[in-house]
Amino acid sequence: MGQHSGIGVLDKAVAVLTAAAANPLTLAELCAVTGLPRATAHRLAVGLEVHGLLTRDAGGRWCQGPQLAVLAAGAPDPLVRASAGVLPELRDITGESVQVYRADGLSRVCIAVAEPTSGLRDTVPLGARLPMTAGSGAQVLTAWADPAYRRAVLAQAGFTERSLDQVRRRGWAQSVAEREAGVASASAPVRSPAGEVIAAVSVSGPVDRMGRQPGVRWAQDLVAAARALTAALEPAS
Repeated sequence: MGQHSGIGVLDKAVAVLTAAAANPLTLAELCAVTGLPRATAHRLAVGLEVHGLLTRDAGGRWCQGPQLAVLAAGAPDPLVRASAGVLPELRDITGESVQVYRADGLSRVCIAVAEPTSGLRDTVPLGARLPMTAGSGAQVLTAWADPAYRRAVLAQAGFTERSLDQVRRRGWAQSVAEREAGVASASAPVRSPAGEVIAAVSVSGPVDRMGRQPGVRWAQDLVAAARALTAALEPAS
């Protein structure tokens, strides 16, 4: 497993991180590369995923997480830092899973998440890459994008330019069983201090709890959270 620090769990975690960050690996491959038992490798990979150091790709393979890029850049992501102070309150208000998504090409990436401690959840792993073609978060990120980007998304999406006009007018989006059967969500745009939409803050959960109009139910709290995130990005005076 490479160098040894004398701290067993640390050495094993570093071995898992190094292996998966170098090449996307299935759990079996991760065990083969590190020599760790399956249960140990899985436990450490999940722990690293919680901290954003590893994530899972569309095929379920372990790979480099978004926080590694942040650390490599040498400075914390201001929006991730702001989310740590805002998302827990939104989670406690709604009792549901909450996320912040940022556009990355024709996908959106979950850069921050807060999950309820109990009950049925819509768990979106930190670093998860979701299509921009479905879900309230995708609607928000597309609605305020430039026309060329909107056209590229709409060529594949289940929503339309007309529905995005409605999102812009009311300032939030909602979806029911659009991204995943049985899941509802609502989202609002997060703006930079200059007013540009840079992310979407979302609440998601089972339709049975969220209802068929999740935006009507949670829009006020989502917009408040989005404003709090923007305020946290303001440079200190």
